[in-house]
Amino acid sequence: MSLLRSRGHRHKEVVELNITAFMNLMVILVPFLLITAVFSQVAILDLNLPTDGAPPADAAEPELRLEITVREDQIDVGDRGTGLLTVIGNTPDGYNFAELGDYLEKVKQRFPDKSDATLLLEPDISYQTLVAVMDKVRVLERLDSTSNRVASYELFPEISIGDAPLRN
Repeated sequence: MSLLRSRGHRHKEVVELNITAFMNLMVILVPFLLITAVFSQVAILDLNLPTDGAPPADAAEPELRLEITVREDQIDVGDRGTGLLTVIGNTPDGYNFAELGDYLEKVKQRFPDKSDATLLLEPDISYQTLVAVMDKVRVLERLDSTSNRVASYELFPEISIGDAPLRN
């Protein structure tokens, strides 16, 4: 019996694995997946830390140091050196971003070379509100009546973020 087993064992052929069908599948599948893949774009805003507030020693006239303070019931726009410039109260629907944009446009017209601002937030301000205020501080969007297109104007793109001081 052992002789029969050894003879039968000698005649077995080594079976090779046929991967041709698998390779054909990969040749078609890989380009298909690469073409249909969705590539996401991540937008990153560069943020700066607020400075200590000391004016430069060689400044002849005081420079505007714009601060926008977002509080629960209002938005305060001020100058770190001179104090509060305006208070924009909330509407029944929430923050009045239109009035904020209009006021920042006036500030930009008065200080056209100014490109930085500090955004100060109370602790319970939502992330959505932060993004909406940053958008209004960075860019002004106006409808062009002649072309019916929205035109974007740069306001204060260099934004620093910090904590709002407590109210007195």
